[in-house]
Amino acid sequence: MPRAGLSTRAVVSAALDLIDEGGVEGLTLAALAQKVGVAAPSLYKHVAGLGELRTLIGARVLEDMTDRFTAAVLGRSGDDAVIALMHAYRDYVLDHPRRYAVMPLDPLHEPALADAGGRLIGVVLAALRDYALTESQAVQAVRRLRVVAHGFASLEANGGFGLPEDLDETYAQLITAVLPKKAGELDV
Repeated sequence: MPRAGLSTRAVVSAALDLIDEGGVEGLTLAALAQKVGVAAPSLYKHVAGLGELRTLIGARVLEDMTDRFTAAVLGRSGDDAVIALMHAYRDYVLDHPRRYAVMPLDPLHEPALADAGGRLIGVVLAALRDYALTESQAVQAVRRLRVVAHGFASLEANGGFGLPEDLDETYAQLITAVLPKKAGELDV
């Protein structure tokens, strides 16, 4: 019988805590069992194994990012929405660098993660709606925004910027450089 109060969601939350504490290297079923106070075999009542656990962790990270992005863009449009989205992305990575590092790179092509990945992309596409982009232009814009947010925040979270200039200013300049143009404006 599963421990009272222990659920799959609680197991995933504990796994994320382990990742936050020691990176993905610290995530083992033995460490997780100890953290939640059960014998390792008892975890199999909640997850089929480490593979399923990693999938559930990926889904949770995507859900958390979707929630944060949604809150950031709610009630905003155009440049204001995209700028808020980009700051929410950077903030998430800086707040949770280790769990961000376990986010699947291409969740849309992993059946178990496609729904969560689709919801995240949906928020980004909604932030771009005011630009009246074609489907192809929107995909290109999403890619540009992701590259800038992911690259900058990942470098920042891992101490990759040693020069003294203000990082907020650099990030603001990058966002300005990749803001989409409205339909009919030149977009390179």
